[in-house]
Amino acid sequence: MRAGTTAVVMAAVLALPGCVQLKAPDKPIEINLNVNIRQEVVVRLEKDVKDLIAKNPGVF
Repeated sequence: MRAGTTAVVMAAVLALPGCVQLKAPDKPIEINLNVNIRQEVVVRLEKDVKDLIAKNPGVF
């Protein structure tokens, strides 16, 4: 009886991998890095404004 039970369990275990399906997502994965890019742009603009004011103090 034990051999019959083992055979049934083995058959069930071998049948399980056939049920697993992998599917690629419909949309691509998106990584949002706007925070770092925005900080870099703000720093650059701030430096440019300081340089502009230093070169043309009478404008402002």
